[in-house]
Amino acid sequence: MLLGIDIGGTTINLGLVEGKEIVKKLTVPSFRQGADLEETLVHLENAIKQIITPEASGIGVGVPTLVDAEKGIVYDATNIPSWTVVPLKERLEKTFGIPTKVNNDANCFVMGAAAKLGKPAKVIVGVTLGTGTGIGVIIDGKIFNGVNCGAGELCSIPYEGGILENFCSKQFFCSKGLNPKEVGDKGFAGDPEALKLMDEFGTHLGKLLAYVLLAYDPSDIVFGGGVAHSFELFKGATLRTLREMYPYPRFLDKLTISAMPDGDIPVLGAAML
Repeated sequence: MLLGIDIGGTTINLGLVEGKEIVKKLTVPSFRQGADLEETLVHLENAIKQIITPEASGIGVGVPTLVDAEKGIVYDATNIPSWTVVPLKERLEKTFGIPTKVNNDANCFVMGAAAKLGKPAKVIVGVTLGTGTGIGVIIDGKIFNGVNCGAGELCSIPYEGGILENFCSKQFFCSKGLNPKEVGDKGFAGDPEALKLMDEFGTHLGKLLAYVLLAYDPSDIVFGGGVAHSFELFKGATLRTLREMYPYPRFLDKLTISAMPDGDIPVLGAAML
């Protein structure tokens, strides 16, 4: 049995995993705004103590930033100001006495998505559409971290006066004073303004996917995160834009694009680290 942990901006999701299934789950609020490093670590450890059992043989943690995956050190987590340099692996192994692995949250998502796809694929890319945009890459069954765990940071490419992440995440809707879930609900109800917004969002996302294809040439792309619940609303614009931008459109017929917005997926992937 393994414990997977997904640290998000508003919640921390934990799950005990057997095989490819989560057998017990726990969700707690994320770290208090302004909390110092020790307070955040104690908060995380207390959450783990609520769910961990003697049968647990390892811990995997997904964090929203770059990490030294080998040493388990977290660097400069944007939404956790006190996390500038955090030896998380060392700390949790000392507290719980079992092996611990740490990686980027998008990498954890793509690990979980690959397990749920249930088919062999040479290259799988996971794209998380949440507070920000994350990209994780699996090549031949293994996470492709790059040297600094930054191999998937295409969302930081400059774009329209900002970066792609500003237009391919919740930020796109929030910048207009809108709640992305409410826009999605209205879109599914047929509201024309909501559908127009989802079409615009899909156009931006299609441009990001063109870069993803040029960089990694995947067989499968899987969307996760809260905005992915509205996948069917922006799917058409995304594919249309991708066909317009990608210089080798004949190969798009081999590409599979799907959505797995279930919050359990990154927890499963973290456990599988």
